[in-house]
Amino acid sequence: MPERPLLPILGQEQRERSDAARNREALLEAAIRLVQRCGVDAVTMEAVAETAHVGKGTVFRRFGSRAGLMAAVLDQTEADWQAAVIGGPPPLGPGAPPRERLRAFGQSRLEQNLRGAALIRATISAPRRNYAVYSFAATHVRYLLDQLEVAGDIAMLATALLAPLELPIVEQQLEVEGMEVSRILAGWDDLVERIIARRRAPR
Repeated sequence: MPERPLLPILGQEQRERSDAARNREALLEAAIRLVQRCGVDAVTMEAVAETAHVGKGTVFRRFGSRAGLMAAVLDQTEADWQAAVIGGPPPLGPGAPPRERLRAFGQSRLEQNLRGAALIRATISAPRRNYAVYSFAATHVRYLLDQLEVAGDIAMLATALLAPLELPIVEQQLEVEGMEVSRILAGWDDLVERIIARRRAPR
């Protein structure tokens, strides 16, 4: 039986006129190139406008603010990651047993948050992104827990699994408590095993 769809991939929710979509895409590509070349902190609206050969006002009209622009860049990285979860190779994508997919999800989500740390910090004033990202991740984890026939409140258990992967908690552990990434992943795997050990009783 094919895996049911999860949520729409970020960046695909709204239809735009073709010319407006092309304009937005060009600006977004310019911003992504600058982020890759110079780092998030060095990217300005002026630099994006110059790279895309448009006026600065065009960038502001399309994205509203620098935080909105960085949120769009982050959305694109999230869209790529979500596509890998939905249809990429196993074990992150379909085809592996749910237990393996869940563990692969944890490692991949942690790596994604660490890679995008600067972008996430740059989008603090653009909160609309946060719920969309959480909704996708929570839906996926709930789906895998259900496939594993885990007993208990699946929604709350999914939240318990997602919390240790969030950037504020991870940075606290890495920068303040001096933990290694390997320890965080090992602890997350241990939490997974404890949660999935309790299965629903047969009907």
